[in-house]
Amino acid sequence: MSERGTPSDQALAAAPDSASRATACIVLADGQVFYGHGFGATGVAVAELCFNTAMTGYQEIMTDPSYAGQIVTFTFPHVGNVGVNSEDDETADPFAAGMVVKWDPTEPSNWRATGDLPDWLSRRGRIGVGGVDTRRLTRAIRLQGAPHVAIAHDPDGHFDLDALRAKARAFPGLKGMDLARDVTCAQSYRWDEMRWAWPAGYVRRERPGRRVVAIDYGAKRNILRCLASAGCDVTVLPATATAEDVFAHDPEGLFLSNGPGDPAATGEYAVPMIREVLERSDMPIFGICLGHQMLALAVGARTIKMNHGHHGANHPVKELATGKVEITSMNHGFTVDSQTLPPGVIETHVSLFDGSNCGIALADRPVFSVQHHPEASPGPQDSFYLFERFVGSMRDGARRESQD
Repeated sequence: MSERGTPSDQALAAAPDSASRATACIVLADGQVFYGHGFGATGVAVAELCFNTAMTGYQEIMTDPSYAGQIVTFTFPHVGNVGVNSEDDETADPFAAGMVVKWDPTEPSNWRATGDLPDWLSRRGRIGVGGVDTRRLTRAIRLQGAPHVAIAHDPDGHFDLDALRAKARAFPGLKGMDLARDVTCAQSYRWDEMRWAWPAGYVRRERPGRRVVAIDYGAKRNILRCLASAGCDVTVLPATATAEDVFAHDPEGLFLSNGPGDPAATGEYAVPMIREVLERSDMPIFGICLGHQMLALAVGARTIKMNHGHHGANHPVKELATGKVEITSMNHGFTVDSQTLPPGVIETHVSLFDGSNCGIALADRPVFSVQHHPEASPGPQDSFYLFERFVGSMRDGARRESQD
């Protein structure tokens, strides 16, 4: 777009069919404009733009706290066609700032649907943009890195492009941003709901299990369900919990959850807690996503910002010890720099897309973590063994204590 707001050839190429007047637009900080059809809430949202290649799970993606500060472009064209339902929410409300799709959402066609996507977004104050050339937008993200954008939805199609461009350019970016404080729980709570199973759905864990403290940096419900299904009695603590808070619950294991933002920023308060637990206890520790990055920082490694991150449900990850390849779900814009892993810390998993680090373990202790999401089940069960490994480590620890 020009300074006067007259569409350039580039902007016109990004516009929807001329027969349909645009009611939404996406303005990149570099000045590119993509027009589309708005749905969901009206207004403006400003965030980092990423793309997700998953073919299913749009509701889970939108309610994943790890997407705080981001707008998600879905590369799969059909989004919204199975509607929404309360069982598929990973948290009570969406954390992604908005969504961009190829085709406008259709009427839901699924027996589990209790509502449609546009109404669900509208009630929760999230903007959707349809009718966009998502392939072209994805190429822009890959080439220039995850851009800062402003998206706007106005049923009358009135857009102040200069103001939107200024908002996009003013967005500070995720580097250096601690978002875990914004998405974590306000106080501790217990969790006993297990994974969904036909025909009962979600059921509660009734038998006693291994005592686990889970640190909530932005925990997804299904991670907690997997812990409960694997045999854990879970107590969830806020992201800012101290080592004293952890030990007060007399845990047999510590879990570090997923979450959004720059791990180095969250590490300012999370790393000291993890290091103290490592110094004072031999308890097993298991981390996922941001929790993986927190553990890596705690043992002396560093994290770096990726060009456009990994977001999708088709990422092949190799377990180096066995050679096994797992199909995984990923959602991260930062990664552990494997070149900075200190002696005694083993790289356990790598991405087969780009060779980036996807897992670490301490050589002499039951402490490990992975970058991918074993609870999301794209494999569908390729990675559940990680939860079982965690519980097995606690069981082994209890057995050694009884023998001493």
